[in-house]
Amino acid sequence: MNALCWAPRAWIDGRWVDAVLLLAGDDGHWAAIQAGAAAPPQAERLPGPVLPGLVDAHSHAFQRAFAGLAERRENEADDFWSWRDRMYRVALRITPQQLRAVAAMLYAELLRGGYTQVCEFHYLQHAPDGSRYADPLALSWALADAAADAGIGLTMLPVLYQRAGFAQPALRDDQRRFASDAAAVRALQRGLAGSGRPLLKAGVAIHSLRAAEPAEIARLLDGLGDLPIHIHVAEQTAEVDDCLRATGLRPLEWLCRQAAPDARWQLVHATHATPAEIDAVATSGAGVVICPSTEGNLGDGLTDIAGWLAAGVPMAIGSDSHVTRAWPEELRWLEYGQRLQRRQRNVAAAPAQGEPATAARLFGRALRSGGSAAGFAAWGLSVGARADLLVLDTQDPGLLGIPAERLLDALVFSSPGRPFRDVMVAGRWVLRDHRPVGDDIAVRFSAAMHALWATA
Repeated sequence: MNALCWAPRAWIDGRWVDAVLLLAGDDGHWAAIQAGAAAPPQAERLPGPVLPGLVDAHSHAFQRAFAGLAERRENEADDFWSWRDRMYRVALRITPQQLRAVAAMLYAELLRGGYTQVCEFHYLQHAPDGSRYADPLALSWALADAAADAGIGLTMLPVLYQRAGFAQPALRDDQRRFASDAAAVRALQRGLAGSGRPLLKAGVAIHSLRAAEPAEIARLLDGLGDLPIHIHVAEQTAEVDDCLRATGLRPLEWLCRQAAPDARWQLVHATHATPAEIDAVATSGAGVVICPSTEGNLGDGLTDIAGWLAAGVPMAIGSDSHVTRAWPEELRWLEYGQRLQRRQRNVAAAPAQGEPATAARLFGRALRSGGSAAGFAAWGLSVGARADLLVLDTQDPGLLGIPAERLLDALVFSSPGRPFRDVMVAGRWVLRDHRPVGDDIAVRFSAAMHALWATA
C-alpha cells in the first residue's frame, strides 16, 4: 500500500524544511522524501507541519491500570519501595484478557501523545499463582494483540528476573509471576521474533543487578547477537547502597567494569550517576533511557542531564509507569527538573555547539536514541526508515499563532492539550483528526478497570 503525502513543513535532519513530498512504499518504509516539492494532484495534502514519531523506550503496560491510584499516603513515610508493594497487587491480579484491554488503551494514548513505537520491559510472565501458562508467551501475546489493536509498533523485551535482592537468593512470594532465567528469556525472545507479526520486534532485558545473578546475566548475553539489551540501573539510592555492600562497586560502575556494555545496551533511569560513571558509559557506547514523569512521581531523584548530553551519551525517553503518556511532557520535565535543581534556564541547550533551542536538542537526542533502543537501524523522516509521522494541529491553543520556526519550542514548553492531529505508522493512518481509526478500546479498558478495582 503506497501512501503519497505532501506536507507544508517537515522536521528533517534537525530542522524545519518547507514543501516536503513523502512516499511510503508497500513495505511500510519511506521510499522517497523530497523537500521543496510541489504537491502533485494524487498526493494527500496534510493539514499541518509534520514531525517524526518518537519511540517510548521504556514501558510497563500493566501499570497503566495503577496510574493515579497511589497518590495518597496512609503512613508516616511513602517512597518507591512502598509504591512498589502496592503496585504488585495489580501485577498479582491482572489476567491476559485484562492486560490486553489495559495495554490497548495505553498504546492508543501513546499514539495520541506522539509515540509510534513502544519498548515493553516485560516481566509479568506467569499465572497469578505463579504457575506456568500452557503457552509461556500468553501474556506477551496479550501485549502484541493490544499493540495491533491500537496500531502502534512494539519492541518486546522479556526480562531476566531471579531474586528479590543482592542478599536474597529467591523471589518474594508477591514476585512469583516474574520468575525467569536466561534460557527462558532467550526462548521467549525467539518465539516473539519468529512470530512474523507485523510491527513486532524483540530484544531482551535484565530487571536489575539486584534481581539477576552475574553468572545468569553472562548466560543471557552469550551469543546474543545485535539484539537490544535493556536494564534498570541506579534508580534508587537504596539500590546504589545495596550494590556497594554486595559488590564493592556502584551499579553503573559494576556494569561498566564487569558486563562490558556496548551500543546494544540501554541503561534505564541511571538516576544516580557520578561524573566518572557518565564518562565510563560514554566510552562504552551504551545509551540511557530517562523517564522523567515516573522518576518524579516516585521520588527517584534527578540525573545529570547536562552531564549525559555533554558526554555524548545516547539518551532516549520512556513513560515507564504511565502517569504521563505524551512525549512533550516528558521532554518538558526532563528540562524543568534541571532548572529547579540548578536554578537556571535552558540547561539542555548548547549554543556554543550551534544548538540554542532546548526542545530541538532534546527531541533530536530522543529521536536518534529511541530508534536504536527499539532495535531500528534507521528512524525518523529519512529514506529507508519506517514510514511514521505526526501531523501537528496548529489550531491547538498551545500552538495557535506561534511562528513557524518556534513550533517545536511551543510544543514542548507551552503545554498544548492535543497537538497531534493525525498519526501514521508504517504508512497507515492510525489517528485521523484526533480520533483512532476504529475499535472499542475505551469500552474494553473501562470494563477491565472495573473488574480490577471494584472490590479493591
